[in-house]
Amino acid sequence: MNRMYWMHTDCMSQSQEALRHRTVFVFDDEQIEAAGWGLKRVQFLYECLLEMRVEIYRGRTVEILSSLAKQRQATIMTTSTPDPWLQEIIRQLAIEQIPAPRFVDLTEPLDLKRFSRYWKKAEPTLLS
Repeated sequence: MNRMYWMHTDCMSQSQEALRHRTVFVFDDEQIEAAGWGLKRVQFLYECLLEMRVEIYRGRTVEILSSLAKQRQATIMTTSTPDPWLQEIIRQLAIEQIPAPRFVDLTEPLDLKRFSRYWKKAEPTLLS
C-alpha cells in the first residue's frame, strides 16, 4: 500500500518522511479560526509551503485526508504533536505517528500557548 505524509503546523520541515512520500498540507478554516491566525500568518505558511514539495489543500482536514487516502489507496502518516486539535484528527483517522525530533529535553509540563513561556524554560538548557 502507498503512504502519504500529512504535514501540519507542528512539523513544517522537509523531514526524511516528507521527502520520501507524497506530502499534503490542509488549510482548515476551523483550525485557522480557533487558533486566531491572522492573514499574515496564513500567508507566511502558504509561502513556506510553496518552497517545499507539498500539495496544498483547503477545507476540512479530516474529510480531505480521508478522501485522498481512499483515492490513492494510501495510509496516512505524520509527525507527532502536542496540539490537541491535531491529535484529535490523528485519532479519528488512525494516522501513523512518527516521533518528532526533540529540540530540547524538558521534564516539567510546558505551557505552549506562548512561545516566550516555552523559551524561558528551553533557552537555559540550549545555551549551557
